[in-house]
Amino acid sequence: MFAIKLIILVSGTFGIVWVSRSALREVRSHGFYRFFAWEIILVLFVLNLSYWIIAPFSFRQVISWCMLILSLVLILQGVISFQRKGKIDQARHAPTLVGIEKTTRLVTSGVYQAIRHPFYSSLLFLAWGIFLKRITWIGAILGAVATIFLIITAKLEEVENIEYFGEQYKAYMQKTKMFIPYIF
Repeated sequence: MFAIKLIILVSGTFGIVWVSRSALREVRSHGFYRFFAWEIILVLFVLNLSYWIIAPFSFRQVISWCMLILSLVLILQGVISFQRKGKIDQARHAPTLVGIEKTTRLVTSGVYQAIRHPFYSSLLFLAWGIFLKRITWIGAILGAVATIFLIITAKLEEVENIEYFGEQYKAYMQKTKMFIPYIF
């Protein structure tokens, strides 16, 4: 099992570095901090991999699966909204943005009507859903640090969005929550 975990960690890290390569050169970009959130979630996943299906109907596992499913729903809804309404343009000059982030129209419908950052909300639910597979102090610390990095990521992305979309994004911020509708 150690070899499998090592392969997942190394190949996952390679993939994350590849996707984040432009953002890693720019400390002030949201992608720089997102890299660390992704990496921490990967480490948490590898640490808890052996516990993924132990006691599958225990309360903790049921809550974990609900969080993981919600994570999947949020990411899918975000992608669908961006593709349908965001007017993605790969020619948009923003070297630290990955493909789907290169929207030229502000998306405020669908999941974006309730929260501004469904992708990062998805990652929050993913991290804490993985944490619940095996509750440990190191897992709690990793989950908390991933949460901090995701909040920093979202805050920096909001600065970038205000620069690109202007007052329209500021008005949108007043109407929506960051990660969880009506709460946060």
